Amino acid sequence: MKELISEMTAGYWSPQEVSVNLIVFANLLGAVALGMLVGYERSYHGRAAGMRTYGLVCMASCALTVIVGYPGSWYGGAAQGALLGHLQPDPTRVIQGIVTGVGFLGAGVIMKEGMNITGLTTAASIWSSSAIGILVGIGFYSAAILLTFLSAALMMWATILERALPSRSAIAMRMVFHAGFESSQRALHEVLLTRGYEVVSSTLQIQYVDGREEWRFIAISLDTKTGTPLSAMSQELRGFEGVDEFSLSHARN
Repeated sequence: MKELISEMTAGYWSPQEVSVNLIVFANLLGAVALGMLVGYERSYHGRAAGMRTYGLVCMASCALTVIVGYPGSWYGGAAQGALLGHLQPDPTRVIQGIVTGVGFLGAGVIMKEGMNITGLTTAASIWSSSAIGILVGIGFYSAAILLTFLSAALMMWATILERALPSRSAIAMRMVFHAGFESSQRALHEVLLTRGYEVVSSTLQIQYVDGREEWRFIAISLDTKTGTPLSAMSQELRGFEGVDEFSLSHARN
């Protein structure tokens, strides 16, 4: 019995199997380190997905990819003849499955709060982290390291670049009118135009609750230099006839 067990397990500890496992170990360590590096930027800025999430995604993507490169070592080498003789593993199918699975994970961090959408950058960076793991898994180490630093740099410094470049500011507005007050979309457009904003018509939502109309919409400044600040807009809305409640916030995505 002992000889049978020894014979069955000997293939798993052959010099070839040990060397393949060492290569896989090195790939996994490199992938988790690169994933955690990207995740640190998210963690530093207080995002829900941090070093653990990114490290796990990157490492798992690497593991699923790297094993496809050594079919001759699967199951202690017992499947070598069958695999090489009849069935060649296809890494592209594994990569397709990884990208699809990580897409569901990324969707979980995208949140819609009123008129604002948050988590898009985190979702995109999780997807990028899976690509880093895939690159490590297939042996493109230089490309994986470059993608890691490009991803981290983009998340850290692209915001600074966006602020430096000319852009039109957008605000999310919610207005609740008195019961029986006749609101007008045309009048709303005119009021905002005088303050340097225009309504994005496709975002307008109107609800009727407890006899009062509630309007939600996004307003965007006419150009990079116009647009009343939120504090000044708040002061003016307090004196508007017909407005019971209102809320203002910068539109984020």
